[in-house]
Amino acid sequence: MRAPAPRPSTPQQPEPELAGPFPPDLHDVRHLWLKAGLLAVWVLVSFVATYFARDLQHITWGDWPLGYWIAAQGAVLVFIGIVVVYAWAMSRFERQDAAARAAAAAHAPGGQPPSPSAERYRA
Repeated sequence: MRAPAPRPSTPQQPEPELAGPFPPDLHDVRHLWLKAGLLAVWVLVSFVATYFARDLQHITWGDWPLGYWIAAQGAVLVFIGIVVVYAWAMSRFERQDAAARAAAAAHAPGGQPPSPSAERYRA
């Protein structure tokens, strides 16, 4: 039986954009603030409103007490609203990034657009 061929011992260099735990384009400040704000809304509706559900029973929404309405339907509707807002905002961010890349490509020498990470971290 033959021994397996030795593998080359030269370490491979990772690609610069994938070297970190997260690609930097997915986690710029706009995205982080959006995620933090929507997560805060989710926590308020899911946990804080549920914690104070007994205190909200004297307020009525339609024919139902507000505490019951939030637990039964309101939290689900707010979660669907969070998903819709996130999708709309991410689409808007992508359009803004595409417009910025197109403008940078128009002004770049040679007509080559810079990489997305390079334009974000330019000083």
